[in-house]
Amino acid sequence: MKQLWLHSVRAYIRLGLFFYFKKIKVVNAEHVPKKGTVLFLANHQNALLDALLIATNSGRFSYFLTRASVFQNVIISRILKSLMMLPVYRLRDGWNNLSKNNAIFKRSSKLLSEANAIVIFPEGSHNLKRTVRPLSKGFTRIISETFERYPKTHMQLLPVGLNFVHAETFGDSASVYFGNPMPITLEDTPDNNESVPHLKEMVHSVLCKLTTHIPLENYDATLNTLNNLNVDFLDPKAVNDCMATNFKNCEPSRSKGLPVLKVFFKCCLILTLLVPYLIWKLAIQPKIKEVEFTSTFRFAVSITLVPMYLLVLFFLMSFKLALVYLLGVLVLALLAVKL
Repeated sequence: MKQLWLHSVRAYIRLGLFFYFKKIKVVNAEHVPKKGTVLFLANHQNALLDALLIATNSGRFSYFLTRASVFQNVIISRILKSLMMLPVYRLRDGWNNLSKNNAIFKRSSKLLSEANAIVIFPEGSHNLKRTVRPLSKGFTRIISETFERYPKTHMQLLPVGLNFVHAETFGDSASVYFGNPMPITLEDTPDNNESVPHLKEMVHSVLCKLTTHIPLENYDATLNTLNNLNVDFLDPKAVNDCMATNFKNCEPSRSKGLPVLKVFFKCCLILTLLVPYLIWKLAIQPKIKEVEFTSTFRFAVSITLVPMYLLVLFFLMSFKLALVYLLGVLVLALLAVKL
């Protein structure tokens, strides 16, 4: 029953992402081991959408270590846990709650020993900046505790680079780059002051190649130059090479789209979905405190309120009219997003 639930949710989320993103580019998905213990380590820009992109494109059902604050609502907490999400507490959640992480890390070690996959965002928090921030030591602790309790575990680390054109906008494009699996054994366990920084630096270095990494020094100036050059942020290697050559070896993005038609169809889509749009604009969006959550909540509205609204109209209209309306919405959505 659990597998049916997970397959159904993944299929629904994948459909939602298809209508939400203009393009999702997946690179080296064949690098993901089909079986065995895998610890996915990804950069973190776009809140929950980062997790959803990995969940729908990795080919594995994975557990996700997720910020504990999103588990506060009882109903939402049950849903998230049914989707294999585990709460992780941070300092901002209060000193008293930090001790709860001991049980989560212990459970993570047990899951890894049983050949499961776990996704961790080792930066510790999300940020829209196109840079890989210093990694926290949480993932090294999980690795260490796993081998301490289950020394025969065969584990592979798999870095994942997530890239967006305009992460906070509707109809954005994304790319998911899977790195090469990095086998790790008991001998590699980060158990001292020297091995922990080494492992963090190794993973950080790989993530910097799988996503656009703009050094914080002169960040704004560098970003403005890249935007003016119209680089393709979905191709991190090309963008990083562009910066490495002092902007001499830069290729502009080939994706131009049809902006006028796109705006027209987007306006038409808003008019056909005016009620959920107004709920989003007036009741939900103003309450979002972190801009990184904008796309997450917008996507949540698109896969919950919009279907509910269409279902209500389906009952209020005749079957033929409702069917025509539904098809019209789907066509407008495709045109507004994919052009």
